[in-house]
Amino acid sequence: MEKLFAYGSLQNEDIQKDLFGRILEGTPETLIGYVVKQIQIEEEFGIVNYPIITQTENQEDTINGIVYDISTKELHQSDLYEGLHYKRVEVQLQSKQKAWAYSAVI
Repeated sequence: MEKLFAYGSLQNEDIQKDLFGRILEGTPETLIGYVVKQIQIEEEFGIVNYPIITQTENQEDTINGIVYDISTKELHQSDLYEGLHYKRVEVQLQSKQKAWAYSAVI
């Protein structure tokens, strides 16, 4: 199993059902040393703002989210869902466990 830290749309049950065919069970978790910023992505009907995590290394910066246990196949489905504007990075959560999260492609 893989761990996935979700702070945005991957927490949405409808998206989980469409993407994984199930609703994920997760645990509230905090990511330290990151902030959420917005990126603009051109979609079919115009520019849309999406949240993106950015590392600050400041221990006072935190992001609340959910950590999920998912299969390797589901992790690859998440990669496809997040698309070209996001990259998967390994992060350490407040609980000291490591998880995957999606950050901006720089």
